[in-house]
Amino acid sequence: MSKLLLIDGNSIMNRGYFALPKELTTGDGIHTNAILGFLNIFFRVYEEEKPSHIAVAFDVHAPTFRHKMFEDYKGTRHGMDDELREQFPIIKDVLGLMGITCMEKAGYEADDLIGTMSREGIKEGMEVTILSGDRDLLQLATDTVLVRIPKTKAGKTTVENYHAADVEAEYGVTPLEFIEMKGLMGDTSDNIPGVQGIGPKTASGIIQKYHSIEEALKHIDEIKPDKARKNLDESRDIALFSRDLATIKLDCEMDKKASETEVGENSIYSPEVYEKFKELELKSLLKRFDAVGEADKPKEKLEIKTVDMGLSDIVALIKKEKVSEIGLCPFMVDGALFGGAIAVGGEAGSASAADDMVYITREDSIAAIREMVPSGVTINMLSLKEYVGIFGFKEEDNLYDVGIAAYLAEPLKNSYSYDYLAEAYLGAEFEDEKTLIGKKEITLFSIDDEDVRKVLGYKAFTALKAAPVLREKLEELGETSLYETIEYPSLFVLYEMEKEGIRTERNVLVDYGNELDTKIASLTSKIYELAGEEFNINSPKQLGVILFEKLGLSGGKKTKSGYSTGADVLAKIKDSHEIIPLILEYRQLTKLKSTYVEGLLPCIKADGRIHSTFNQTVTATGRISSTEPNLQNLPTRTALGREIRKAFVPEDGYVFVDADYSQIELRVMAAISEDETLIEAFHEAKDIHAITASQVFGVGLDEVTPDLRRKAKAVNFGIIYGISSFGLGEDLGISRKEASGYIDKYFETYSKVKEYLNGKVDEAKKNGFVKTLYGRIRPIPELKSSNFMQRSFGERVAMNSPIQGTAADIIKLAMIKVYKELKARGLKSRLILQIHDELLIETHNDEVEEVKTLLKDCMQDAATLAVPLYVDVHTGDSLYEAK
Repeated sequence: MSKLLLIDGNSIMNRGYFALPKELTTGDGIHTNAILGFLNIFFRVYEEEKPSHIAVAFDVHAPTFRHKMFEDYKGTRHGMDDELREQFPIIKDVLGLMGITCMEKAGYEADDLIGTMSREGIKEGMEVTILSGDRDLLQLATDTVLVRIPKTKAGKTTVENYHAADVEAEYGVTPLEFIEMKGLMGDTSDNIPGVQGIGPKTASGIIQKYHSIEEALKHIDEIKPDKARKNLDESRDIALFSRDLATIKLDCEMDKKASETEVGENSIYSPEVYEKFKELELKSLLKRFDAVGEADKPKEKLEIKTVDMGLSDIVALIKKEKVSEIGLCPFMVDGALFGGAIAVGGEAGSASAADDMVYITREDSIAAIREMVPSGVTINMLSLKEYVGIFGFKEEDNLYDVGIAAYLAEPLKNSYSYDYLAEAYLGAEFEDEKTLIGKKEITLFSIDDEDVRKVLGYKAFTALKAAPVLREKLEELGETSLYETIEYPSLFVLYEMEKEGIRTERNVLVDYGNELDTKIASLTSKIYELAGEEFNINSPKQLGVILFEKLGLSGGKKTKSGYSTGADVLAKIKDSHEIIPLILEYRQLTKLKSTYVEGLLPCIKADGRIHSTFNQTVTATGRISSTEPNLQNLPTRTALGREIRKAFVPEDGYVFVDADYSQIELRVMAAISEDETLIEAFHEAKDIHAITASQVFGVGLDEVTPDLRRKAKAVNFGIIYGISSFGLGEDLGISRKEASGYIDKYFETYSKVKEYLNGKVDEAKKNGFVKTLYGRIRPIPELKSSNFMQRSFGERVAMNSPIQGTAADIIKLAMIKVYKELKARGLKSRLILQIHDELLIETHNDEVEEVKTLLKDCMQDAATLAVPLYVDVHTGDSLYEAK
């Protein structure tokens, strides 16, 4: 018998979107969490059901017949997130490649199309399975129609199965009676009113006894409890109307018959689908294609041969073959070296002894290779910074970081793993590290493990072979100088900063945590008192009930999971009840406790310092990021938040000297836009925000009030990020029209800024990318999106990236200059932290004045622009005092 699988596309996409991290994106910045979630459950059900016919139904963004019946139908729902909306066209493309029918029709919901197609399938003699996360579809279950509902608990996904008997067993009513229940209890997620005061339990009891609303109304005097009887009697029409709204339509006009939705396995597992999954970087799904016939496989996997050889023999081979480059991957256990893999290339760049050959050595003296190989040999690695200390590498050595080169070529990628680099630049397909090693415990004996040897070999081979390809790529892109003068030197500075770390007083953090605990306990008591009961303040569901039901506050929007209580919602109603500011403060303090006390304490090492990791290949703009822990995101907005900085102190006999650029992005914008008015303002060293306020608002400089300066500052920085009139209005608490007037006046004053920003958008649309002054490329694929919000985001990126990226390049140049100057002078002081536009030096007491001058001069001379760079310098006995 043929089997028809019907899928509720919107429901399963929503489920994937909220179940998987929103950070799941392609290297081009396209979100994929909903797509991956959809496909994971699809393949699971497909393998279990083995359907011969498949159709996926989607809602259309247009009023349905229910909206015509009831204007406020689904009126309480939030609009779809842009990150989710952009994924619907993509999943439809994927389904199209699979040969799967997509159904959507104006005037109907996906439920109606599924309901109609399910009955068509029965008429055509098919078994029917419906996949949805929406229990409204349980009304479609019969003895031959199975409704399957995915459910996740404790991180594990199961699928609940419902035929008609299963619905009755769980709810005490038949599938058709389930509709009657909905008429009585309503549905807050769809804004179906129902009868006030009748919930699921009461509704179930009434329908179990009377089986329909009409029959219950005939016995209205018998209904219990009294409140339900009274409310039902007064809301007869509403109950019947609500039932009609909740009833899935079974006779829609369809564009296809059930028999026309046939699909085969060859179509679902086709090479085209495989390539699409690779394009979307859905690596976890690619292994499913192992079942595809050999003739259909898009690409053969390349195996790397590994042979064991002593280090001295490898060095002899390198000398004998006049090797110009090697690929190196150390074998490390707990930070110690126990050997590694070396890929050897000849003068032409091909393997010297045999094609695709890598040598494995077990000798921990692999570090000596730096001294033993001829000076002309280049060592290529995938992540050079990790091994600078182990090998004693110096900037002047012949080294090449393949990962950084790939980052410059493709700055939007999530990672630059060996398997991706091999595929992208060598046309080879390697098994990824997670698949090969996974959760294996790595010991010094693991070098004998076949899978570990594969990973070492793949990394060394990829580093060797991809290096020349990437050098040529950077030359084509005009980024060779960017690599050589900014990114490559930066990795050595960052290594030294990681090694030095920053001294952190554990007792100060503990005392700070205790202070927070006291304040949190006091806030908790006040919140309970105002709420009239104790509840879990951290539970959005419980908090929503307190605010919008018990306290009756307006502004609450209820979804299937409860009321939304996000910061944006609470900010809009903060003046409606005294409990709201307390909740906002409670959240702020609990975040300080969890992130900056509980989060930092375990990071303090035995030397009493925190050694953060600085990442070079994460942000598309070139900014350095900090992780484990993030020291670039220490709170600054509140007095209590800034207190955390008191825990970071210099070593005894040292003081902190801190310097940061003043308004560097505004200065960069003035320089690259060549706006004479803005350039002149900076040259006069005046208060740029006061000048802007004077010119934009038409008042004398001495008449600029603090409020006008605040507004001008918001406009100045907002322009850099392509702020809209709506966004500026939200920031300043003014109308959209007034904000639009501010922006218009700004562009009248600084006309070349507007020309520049518009020109960058045009440039990005033409070339697909924009560049910084130093040649850093920022691709902008969003400009080609069919989604308006994505295109608008792309335009803002086109405006901002050259400015923010140039500023990031300048701070790196300053960092390199400061580091080298400290070394050249033989000073005891050391550079230990970079926080965006700020550098921090742990300065010996005897060197304070020299370091202050050095730091300011190096930062101000890091770049020559049409406007001067200005640096503020501060000193202190803690990070709190130095800022």
